[in-house]
Amino acid sequence: MVILETVLDATWEHIVLVYTTLFVSIAVSIPLAFASLYSKKLEFVVMKFANLVQAVPSFAVVAIMVPFLGIGFTPAVVAIMLRALLPIIKNTYIGLSNVDPALIDYAEGVGLSQWQIHRHIRLPNAYPAMFAGIKFAGILANSIAVLTAFIGSGGLGEIIFQGLIGYNTRTLLAGAIPAIMLAILIDISFTMLEKKVTPGYMKK
Repeated sequence: MVILETVLDATWEHIVLVYTTLFVSIAVSIPLAFASLYSKKLEFVVMKFANLVQAVPSFAVVAIMVPFLGIGFTPAVVAIMLRALLPIIKNTYIGLSNVDPALIDYAEGVGLSQWQIHRHIRLPNAYPAMFAGIKFAGILANSIAVLTAFIGSGGLGEIIFQGLIGYNTRTLLAGAIPAIMLAILIDISFTMLEKKVTPGYMKK
């Protein structure tokens, strides 16, 4: 029987791992998406790299971290981040670039700087696509965080694998149910944030 304190500790470790990775992925992806607007070569390299990493099986990405970074929290963050980059970068880039050119020309005509155009026109336009990518990346990160238990990241993956190895359904569910609830929490929390920051969201 799994002790409640063990489940709570593992859940906290899992939350820290997932949200740390997700926020690092956002911090890396959004600047890359903006930079890709100004360089087709950079866009090509970034998208190709993200697509390539996405094509590699998740377990292989996790396993390949061991020879380079060892085991523990940091290799787990890197492995999850590599898988979470594509949906955020791709969706953000699409949202940023999918603005009516006439609107950009008008903004430049009235004297807005590139920073102001990004802040007041491109970014609000990108919110729906960007948040869709972030939510998908968060759910993806949550699932891969289970796999990273194999390389010593801790979290709910340890409990889930204990249940699988021991054919113990109760232990398996003790790890799986919090992981499912966390995936739902990620979706709800970023949907609420999207409602707050997206202009006219409630009118849709």
